[in-house]
Amino acid sequence: MTFAWYGHLKRPDLPIWKAILISWGIAFFEYVFMVPANRLGYGQFNAFQLKTIQEAITLVVFVIFAVLYLKEPLKWNYLVGFGLIFLAVWVVFKK
Repeated sequence: MTFAWYGHLKRPDLPIWKAILISWGIAFFEYVFMVPANRLGYGQFNAFQLKTIQEAITLVVFVIFAVLYLKEPLKWNYLVGFGLIFLAVWVVFKK
């Protein structure tokens, strides 16, 4: 989903309608995996926990994508903010 949402940023010359269609095509394949994964995980985890897991994984993937593909600098304040988000993940899973 990261590539679907942000990959087109390196191609500002691409017409927006093409960027949208390509993004939807890429995102479709994530849904093919996410819908069954959520169904399998629901029961062992509740909906809040499933969403939290998904967001944490997405954030890790996005950081790698932004640094390697978009060549964005990884600044200290981003790392602190992400650390706070992962603290929130811990809180969500606390019994």
